Amino acid sequence: MVQFHDFEGKILSSSLSELGEGPSYEASTDTIWWFDILGRALHELHIASNRHSLHRLPFMASVVAPIDGDRQVIGTEKGVFIRNRATGELSLHCELEPERPGNRSNDGRVHPSGGLWIGTMSKSGESGAGKIYHVAAGTVTPLFDGISIPNSICFSPDGSLGYFVDTKVNRMMRVSLDPATGLPAGEAEVFIDQAGEPGGIDGSICDGAGQIWNARWGEGAVDHYSADGSHLARYRVPARQTTCPAFIGNGRIAVTSAREGMDEATVAADPLAGSLFALTVPISAFEEPSYRP
Repeated sequence: MVQFHDFEGKILSSSLSELGEGPSYEASTDTIWWFDILGRALHELHIASNRHSLHRLPFMASVVAPIDGDRQVIGTEKGVFIRNRATGELSLHCELEPERPGNRSNDGRVHPSGGLWIGTMSKSGESGAGKIYHVAAGTVTPLFDGISIPNSICFSPDGSLGYFVDTKVNRMMRVSLDPATGLPAGEAEVFIDQAGEPGGIDGSICDGAGQIWNARWGEGAVDHYSADGSHLARYRVPARQTTCPAFIGNGRIAVTSAREGMDEATVAADPLAGSLFALTVPISAFEEPSYRP
């Protein structure tokens, strides 16, 4: 039986995003990074001190991961870039879809091998226009196509399994991977089937026990699934359009949210939409891997 939990967390950041997405936590600096995709901005929050910085970007971006103490990798509508932490300078690492200017990046995550999975989608909502790519040392390999809204990209702790979803379809897929490369070693199969259910399977993380934590778009919640796909619990979040979780240590996760598409009346009824939240949950520790350029 699914357990339901009311919100008992806190607001980590009230700097509102139109489309908050792509949170990534660095334990070494106790810093969480996330995007306002439509606002073309990268947020940086040092959690212990509550020091927040906003970095303006020249284009829409949605994925960030560490490379080392000086650099980050950034997934954007113009391709994958290397970001200088000190200056904010962006250097093109590789293009993804130069022939598709109507697309942008969406969900993505670094595999334990150091390769990046990143999805693309239509800016105008065109069905089936997106893909999921594998990027390793600047080499781009298409993995899955015909995807409308790529989300839930995450990996088992040993790198042997990968997960993704087309939120428009609402079936989370699981695929066997080569742990050394992060490339598929088999065909993708349905892991969690939520087709026709309320809300959308949005961003996910896989914890140290191989369990899935998923932000449920439209339902204001984070869902907890076992390693075999059983729905264990739902944790309420005070913003309906929850987008993606991130592990932030000590049994806690952060959750991004959005106010995209809301009219004035909807915003008035959902005033915390676009905030970054923290929830205390029984999550086992893990650390997001670094990208290897």
